[in-house]
Amino acid sequence: MNKYLRQLFTVVLALFVIIAFSSSWISVISADKYTSDPRNVRAYELSVSSPRGSILASDGTVMAKSNPVNDTFAYQREYADGPLYAPVTGYFSINQAADRGIEASRNKPLTDESNAMFWKRLRATVEGSKNNGASIETSIDPVLQKTAYDGLTASGKDGGAVAIEVKTGRILAMVSSPSYDPNLLASHNSTEVNRNYTQLTSGDSSPMVNRTTSQLYPPGSTFKTVVATAALASGKYQPDTQIPAGASYTLPGTSTQLTNSTPAAAGVDGHISFEDALAYSSNTAFAQLAGALGGDAVATQAKKFGYGSPITIDGTDSSGMPMTAVASKFPSSPAPDKLALSAIGQGDVQSTVLQNAMVAQAIANEGKMMKPTLVDRVRASDLSTISRTHPSVKANVMSSDASGKLTGMMKSVVTKENANLALPGIQVAAKTGTAQIGVGNSSIDGWVIGFAPADDPQIAVAVLVHNTDVLGSFAAGPIMRSMMQEALEK
Repeated sequence: MNKYLRQLFTVVLALFVIIAFSSSWISVISADKYTSDPRNVRAYELSVSSPRGSILASDGTVMAKSNPVNDTFAYQREYADGPLYAPVTGYFSINQAADRGIEASRNKPLTDESNAMFWKRLRATVEGSKNNGASIETSIDPVLQKTAYDGLTASGKDGGAVAIEVKTGRILAMVSSPSYDPNLLASHNSTEVNRNYTQLTSGDSSPMVNRTTSQLYPPGSTFKTVVATAALASGKYQPDTQIPAGASYTLPGTSTQLTNSTPAAAGVDGHISFEDALAYSSNTAFAQLAGALGGDAVATQAKKFGYGSPITIDGTDSSGMPMTAVASKFPSSPAPDKLALSAIGQGDVQSTVLQNAMVAQAIANEGKMMKPTLVDRVRASDLSTISRTHPSVKANVMSSDASGKLTGMMKSVVTKENANLALPGIQVAAKTGTAQIGVGNSSIDGWVIGFAPADDPQIAVAVLVHNTDVLGSFAAGPIMRSMMQEALEK
């Protein structure tokens, strides 16, 4: 009898072990798989009826939060200054899962579903309490964000602006214009949400497109900083080196004449100093300079700056849907005429606004390109820190010596040719760009990139005003200047 009891006990114990293991496997190991499965309606209903965590600016300003409401879903998302922060927050809707911005990249901690919050969920279950989602503290400076937004909307044009903290890579402002109000998609009326979504995604304005990360533009003469970096890296050029210029230059193998915007860019007797070529934005000089360097040298330098690779801004697969910027483009093995056009930011070269801001940041930071980040920390509902973002170097794109020389050359862009970019008592290093996107000068993209103070860089900025009829210095320049002034006066 004892023998059979022991056997029965062993079988029952084994069954308990199997049940415990299978339950643990489903609830812990495979939790993410089942939670993210689109067929799991219960998981989705739980996410839209739970107190989703808040999204905050760097000073504590609430950009997004969930308010209790008296309906089926219990909580409704609210976006303060929705259009201002939309490129950062994204949106959350009862009709579909978050697919952009922080709402997507940090969806799991916002909904209390991240692995890092497992023990807090377990404790809440045992205590019978409700565990709110984590709050996301971003690096966004509300004042800089509004300064850029006001400047872009006042222009009446599409565009984007990004500001980066030079030493850390923290994104201080990310603005896209035109923008949209995420509150239009946060309603609990499905019919209304569907109608609003259709209106926002139809037509030509595309306000839901983040023009700083998802749209490519010809960078114009701002790309000359990349060519200048390649020249300095070769060891054959110094700021005072005389290089070929001239009033016009015939593109190799063609009859097309490349000209300059100002007489000073032609130099004297067909030559100009390397520094003045950048200061006066000499097309003829940089086209010939790129030819002398060779396509491989320019392409290699562009790749060091990040061209050809998408940029991860925030999040991982374990936290949600990573927020990324599309890869900027530089042609591989361009023909001589294409290389000449690419050297002045035309032809087949294209860039995002974020990429151009990172170029400015790397030059300002002695050649160290920092990984761009948008989230400073994630806090649980009890205010304990779940995770904190630490600065990290993404790439070494140039030597500190080359960085110092190029900084001096970019200072001359302001002092010699673009006095409207100067700040009282503060040295500014910059490069303007005017990219033709149509026939003549009636349809252009106006660019500016820069950093300040030039002798101790704190902020790097890139601004684009799309499809304007004003040179980059005057279309985008005032916005950059206002952003720098606001940042440095604090």
